[in-house]
Amino acid sequence: MTFSNRTLKNKTSQTQRIIPIIQRKSQSKLIPFQGTIDYKNIVLLRKFITAEGKILPRRINGLTAKQQRYMAKAIKNARMIGLLPFINKSQPSQ
Repeated sequence: MTFSNRTLKNKTSQTQRIIPIIQRKSQSKLIPFQGTIDYKNIVLLRKFITAEGKILPRRINGLTAKQQRYMAKAIKNARMIGLLPFINKSQPSQ
């Protein structure tokens, strides 16, 4: 009996995992992206980068895979031309 109790304890401890909570937009509220993705449209591109200047992942911003590729390419082009910064300089360096 003690052996069976040990296996039950091990199984229950293995099934209880800590899952990180990520804020996502719900699938029902996502509106399909309408418009043209262009490197010159800085107002649009700023919506898809973080405060640090990182490109937001697809699971958070709700774009399709094709739109995410175009968005990443447009952000990178805007950075190379100088329309967008590579990093946010207002953040204190640590």
